[in-house]
Amino acid sequence: MSKDLELLDIRLLRLLDQLYATHSVTRAAEALGQSQPTVSIWLARLRKQLNDPLFVRTAEGMLPTPRTDALMGTVREVLAGLKRLSESGTAFDPATVQRRFSICMTDASHITLLPRLLAHVRALAPGVALEASRIDTNLAHALQAGEAHLAVGFLPWLDAGFYQQTLYAQDWICLANAQHPRVIDETRANWNLAVYQAEAHIGISSGTGYQLLDNTVASQRITRQIRLELPGFLGLSAILSTSDLIATLPRHIGETLAHAAGLRVLPCPFEIPGFTVKQYWHARYHHDAACRWLRGVCAELFMKNA
Repeated sequence: MSKDLELLDIRLLRLLDQLYATHSVTRAAEALGQSQPTVSIWLARLRKQLNDPLFVRTAEGMLPTPRTDALMGTVREVLAGLKRLSESGTAFDPATVQRRFSICMTDASHITLLPRLLAHVRALAPGVALEASRIDTNLAHALQAGEAHLAVGFLPWLDAGFYQQTLYAQDWICLANAQHPRVIDETRANWNLAVYQAEAHIGISSGTGYQLLDNTVASQRITRQIRLELPGFLGLSAILSTSDLIATLPRHIGETLAHAAGLRVLPCPFEIPGFTVKQYWHARYHHDAACRWLRGVCAELFMKNA
């Protein structure tokens, strides 16, 4: 292939297509939104690059040469391919698409976020399937490789190469049995740091925010009498409902469990640094239409909680 052919301008291909269809420089110029002199200059360039007159002026208009007839199939294939390429980056119809999204999240988000997200997606995009994946040491690679499309949580180690958007802020509360024998006073006069340290607790290791709790307890030399360790929130509300144990946890998951199980919400009697729950995605998928739609859904649903 000659260098001239390699440098063919897309505008020249569109001109070739319009001249072939209209047999008129004037009508081709109108269709392309260009002046007639500009189109004449483009045609001269095409003739030079392709080493052929391409069109000859007759009483019936600009008629193609045999070389042009032979080229038009390829020219229109190229133009159609470029159109498809352009549309593929923007077209995304959630109502008709068949697509699977993987979202990395904690088990707390399974309880607080996933039900609302699933209901919304089922209503607007019935062909979309969701997969809730774990947050682990492979997270950054999974997002970069497209194995996961989004991560939701408190993930401060995701930095270079990742975008992030704050969804809502979290502080800390405590949960107890609604009939707890020692902390049921409505005035909360029976609830303070001394009582907190005297009571038995459930320790929960799930979620990246728990390092904030552990660090605060250690730095302030607060005593927590842990009587049960749980890896996550599964079963937590049932245990609290049938025991006198106390749980310290982020507000969103705490209030969700309290509402569902009739538990008592208590203020945390000491200050624990708050944190923000964000959605994270890799720069490779920042402009992907499907991923933009998913991020928009999460922002619409959960930024209202901020």
